[in-house]
Amino acid sequence: MEVVMEGPKEAVVLYPSPGMGHLVSMVELGKLFLRQGLAVTLLIVDPPYKTGATAPFISAVSAALPALNVHRLPLVAVPPNPSPNLEDLAFDHLRLSNPNLRRFLLSLSPSPRALVLDFFCAYALDVAAELGLPAYFFFTSGAAVLAAFLHLPALHSASSASFKDLGRSPLHIPGAPPLPADHMPVPMLDRHDEAYKELLYMSGRLPDSQGILINTFDSLEPGAIEAISAGLCLTDGRPTPPIYSIGPLIATEGRDKRGREECLSWLDTQPKRSVVFLCFGSVGLFSVEQLKEVATGLERSGQRFLWVVRSPPSHDPAKKFAPPPEPDLDALLPEGFLNRTKNRGLVVKSWAPQVDVLNHEAVGGFVTHCGWNSVLEAIMAGIPMIGWPLYAEQWMNKVFLEEEMRLAVVMEGYDKELVTAEEVEAKVRWLMESEGGRELRERTAAAKESAAAALREVGSSHSALMDVVGHWKRS
Repeated sequence: MEVVMEGPKEAVVLYPSPGMGHLVSMVELGKLFLRQGLAVTLLIVDPPYKTGATAPFISAVSAALPALNVHRLPLVAVPPNPSPNLEDLAFDHLRLSNPNLRRFLLSLSPSPRALVLDFFCAYALDVAAELGLPAYFFFTSGAAVLAAFLHLPALHSASSASFKDLGRSPLHIPGAPPLPADHMPVPMLDRHDEAYKELLYMSGRLPDSQGILINTFDSLEPGAIEAISAGLCLTDGRPTPPIYSIGPLIATEGRDKRGREECLSWLDTQPKRSVVFLCFGSVGLFSVEQLKEVATGLERSGQRFLWVVRSPPSHDPAKKFAPPPEPDLDALLPEGFLNRTKNRGLVVKSWAPQVDVLNHEAVGGFVTHCGWNSVLEAIMAGIPMIGWPLYAEQWMNKVFLEEEMRLAVVMEGYDKELVTAEEVEAKVRWLMESEGGRELRERTAAAKESAAAALREVGSSHSALMDVVGHWKRS
């Protein structure tokens, strides 16, 4: 049955991958397009694993944004996959969803002006090409990570060794500081792993798009943006598609409201810029031993803190992708810790309203897993960071944040089995009390101003948005 798209003639279809972080960013992109008078359809593929509450999020977004058309593609049967990597499951799911995607796109009338794909949805390029539909990528990480993926085929050809075997040997990526080889995402460390092969394929398809939109802004990553634009990341003779830095995009509505009143009411009672906020994303889980080290370090530091604690990962293979249960704080944290720190600390279970917390005047520092959404949220709030990368591209982000942007200091031991209480204590004290911490705060405040300037009507990100939207409207 033909689907008639409501609203303006110029319409775009957004196709995110199932991950919560990717979905949130794609919704923010949809809001930008709606404000420019485009009709926007968001295609949802239910994830083959459960790592975040995507259904409640989409329901909240639909209620807040009735102009956003949300369409769920039918579920597909995915063969059993023994891989420990979430990415492998996502690739299978998205590849097998191509027939459903094709049927949906054919049902639209009039035909959309563009299909905007998440990086993990590169298989959809074939459907777009078959239908004569311009396809663009929306890269939800930063420009330096994009440079690394564009350059991945060249890195692959330059050596027969896996990144894990290269250890700390530096990878030279145009526009980025040297990156230790073992800081590539875990699914890419073994070149014989199926997930590596899939990501290599995805990277090779990036130049097949008509353009790449990036969730960053020019002054944050000038070296990477210039290198990509100059075609330095590709070595196979193909031209680099136009890139559009349209960020920072951060979630402003539609997120879970659990614990909001408790967190913000407690922060209201704390002195200005006195609280360290610790939060590690929707799938950032620590062992019981590591949680106790963090607690001990926070207690010894004497600093005020707001800490989001999640239950440790399960060792049951059947629960590998299930969301963790509600944490038992008394069992997970040192005996008496909550009572001893009750006058200067708040521990919340599983979740906190991160954007609201970061923008509260009582918060003065952020211990983060270096997920790109969290990085941008901290920059937009002007909050200096302590980087503790855990998974995905976060180890890469840590390098770029520390060495290129100089907006974070690193929690040493992140690459070991355990970060010690002594390190937690030292880094938190350094951030909140030292001259170095003050200088980091000043650099972050300057980045906040630059981000705001990029989003203004005459700013670089707004201009890039106008370029791509104008192209669609003229086409």
